[in-house]
Parts: sequence; C-alpha cells; structure tokens
Amino acid sequence: MTDAADPKPLHVLFLSVPGLRPEDLARMPVVAALAALGGKVPLAPCFPAVTCPVQATLTTGGTPRKHGIVANGVYDRDEHHLEMWISPDSVHRVPRLWDRLKASRPQLRTAAWFLLQSKHATADLVCLPAPKHNPDGTETMWCHTNPEPLYATLRESLGDFPLHKFWGPLAGIESSRWIAKSFLAAAKDAPPHLAVVYLPHLDYAAQRQGPDSDAAHAACGELDAEIGALVEEYGRLVGPENLVVVVAGEYRIRPVTHAVFVNRILRDVGLLVVKDSPEGELIDMEKSRAWALADHQVAHVYLKLGQAREERDRLVQQIHTLFDTRRGVKQVYSGTALVGAALSDTPVPALASHCGDVVLESTPEAWFAYPWWSDNAKAPTFARTIDIHKKPGYDPLEMFIDRTAPPPPGMPFGIPLDTNLVKGSHGAIDADDPHETILVCSRPDVIGSEPLHARDVAGIVLKLFRAK
Repeated sequence: MTDAADPKPLHVLFLSVPGLRPEDLARMPVVAALAALGGKVPLAPCFPAVTCPVQATLTTGGTPRKHGIVANGVYDRDEHHLEMWISPDSVHRVPRLWDRLKASRPQLRTAAWFLLQSKHATADLVCLPAPKHNPDGTETMWCHTNPEPLYATLRESLGDFPLHKFWGPLAGIESSRWIAKSFLAAAKDAPPHLAVVYLPHLDYAAQRQGPDSDAAHAACGELDAEIGALVEEYGRLVGPENLVVVVAGEYRIRPVTHAVFVNRILRDVGLLVVKDSPEGELIDMEKSRAWALADHQVAHVYLKLGQAREERDRLVQQIHTLFDTRRGVKQVYSGTALVGAALSDTPVPALASHCGDVVLESTPEAWFAYPWWSDNAKAPTFARTIDIHKKPGYDPLEMFIDRTAPPPPGMPFGIPLDTNLVKGSHGAIDADDPHETILVCSRPDVIGSEPLHARDVAGIVLKLFRAK
C-alpha cells in the first residue's frame, strides 16, 4: 500500500479496454500473465454499456443516475442542443478517481490519458484529441493536454496523434500504440501514482467484421503486444515491485444482424419533424414531439417540452405501442423503470437530466441506427462523411469506405449507408449473464474471486492508496 513517507510509493496503471472478453485472454498472453500474477474476475458494466457511461462509472464508482452520463451524447433539453462525444470533465456530477485521490492524498500525482469527456480534468497529466478548426474549414490535428504545452512536446518526438487511426475506416493499432507511447513520454520525468489510460483497439474489428472474426482475434494479439511494452517500460520507470496493473474491460461486443431505425419509425407516425438546412433535412429537436439519440444498442427518446401531463402520458404510451413488440427491441423503459435502471432520479426526467423520457434497449443481435430518412437521396450531406458531432447518435458505418459511389465534394472518400455492413455492437445487458467482461489485477488479494460490477472498480483502486 502507498505510504506518504515511502520513497518509492505504489503506482497503479489502470487500463480501460473496450471489447475485452474473458475468452480473449487465450489470445493475450501478457494480460493472461498479469491475471496469473494477481487475479481476474468477471465484471458487469453499467447500463448502458457504451463508452462514456462506462468510463464515468469506472472512474467515479457511481451509476449513470448518480454521475449523470447516460449516453455518448449530452442533450440539453432547455437549449434543444445535442453534443456528441466532446463534453468536458465538468459534465460529471460527482468527483472522479483523480479528484478523490488528490483530496485524500494531495502529494500523489495522477493521469487521465485519452479518456473521453475528460477535457479540463484536474489530473496532473491529461491528453485527449481536440483538433483545431481553422477559419477556412480545415482542421489542424491537436490534443488538449495538461499541462497545456505538453502536446507540442509530444508531437516533436512522436509526430501528431493519428486521429484517422483512432476513428474511421482506417482505425487500427497505431492509435493505441501512440496513446501508450505518449503516456510513457509524458510520465518519464514524474511518473503518476495513478494513471488511467484508454486503449481502444479492440473496438474496431469486432464491429466491422464481428467479435469472433479472424480480424477481431488478431486485434487481441496486437493490443496485447502494446500492453506488454507499456507495462514493461512503466515498470522500469517506477520499479516493477511498486507497479500494480489493473485492466478493466468496458463492455462486450456481440454479433449483430440488423438495425432498428428508431427515428424513421418516429417520423413515419408524425412524431419526428424535420427542418430544411443547407445540409439537407435535419431533425427539428425543438418542434418534434419525439426524437431519438441512437447510441449502439440503446436509444434515448426525448419528448417535446411543455406538454400537459395527460398529453405526455399518451405520448409515452404511444411510444410503448410502437416499440414494445417490435423486432429488435428487448425493453422499453419509462417512468419508474428509468429509476429502476439507474438512469434517472425521477420517473419524469428533470430538465437538467440527460436521460431520455423513454429509453429503448435492443435485443442482443440488433442495434439502433440514427437515420430519419427513407430515401438515401434525401440524406443530409454529413451522413456520407465522418462527422461524429452532427449525427444524433453513434454511426458505426464511419468505420467503412463506400466503394459504390463517388465521395462527397472535397472528401477523399465517402462512407456507406448500408447498415447490414455492421457485424458487432454493444450497450444492451444480458440479464442472464450481466458479467460480460473481465477485471484483471496484477497483485493478488486485491479484487477477490467474486464477480464484480463496474461501479466497484473505483473503490478498489482507491483502497490501494488508502484513499476514499
């Protein structure tokens, strides 16, 4: 355990790994060896099992209802504004690991490395992508860092962060490799005692080709090699006897066969309305009686504000009627079910809540697609481009190149609109087997032998430092 007087205090390297399954350890000898040194237990993610809520739960110990992160997007009901992926650290309603460790042990250093929604986090070392948008419409690759000059230093030795390898059709091991190497470079002179590092590589092939594809299996080996290099080098920096490695799977990616077009369904019955724009027809979030943020295997349906209670109740019931028995939909949450699922404090989400008024969960083989149009000729211009901020939800088709049509003007390639290409997704929870991923620790007697929940992990990490 860490002691303030110890000249070589404990260092915890906490790796957050999406898509990690227990069976993947057979293809990951480094992670398997860490488990053999210490232990491994089944781990249940929070619901929804998607990136931002899971990372928030892992780093706060709270449920989505408590920390407020219920999706990969944050919808402001009052402003009718949806912000996908880029919300700052302050969007979390409760302190995160680095805040709590600093409050208890201010002499210890911390790092939040490439976690989403961590911009302006209080950790001593912070890095995440933040491209600069130029007046001419172009972008300059950049990362938000703490300290602020750090990215300029990192790019001198490592080159720019390969954003096109972090997301998009070319996404691959290069991004996780850069993340690991940049962390080591940043940590070299003053290694943090707690470092939370996001390594995304297992996310890609499992969604493109399926979680049991040859490509997904190969990705396990590729990431394992990078983890091995990271652990070895960090051990040299801090002393291997002082290093504890924690590997937390974020969620399991399951095979999928079809998409549910939730916004198209809402539009067909007149609940979703569109407005004209230079980019084509867009969802009118203010005037629509209902529209959905489609987020992998979960969809948040937001209702128009200002409706009388009876009218709102009828609308909720209409949405239940639309989706309760629809193929691909496992469960429809509203009212007290939202509270029971730890998504909302109240049956009717408050104005400040980011939770949908109704939340849909797909069956394991399905996922929710965001499009609201039926004729692809009427798709907005950004639909065929990589634009994670304008789309009202997550678009896995951004991992593919459309080779059947010319690219949009000014773009080197376009992305397809065929949802049948997608072979893996996540977010829904299997009630019969909720412990779908795994927690590994390199030190024995830390995590025990019983299955754990993602909300347990922060407390386990803090206990290593005798912190609260």
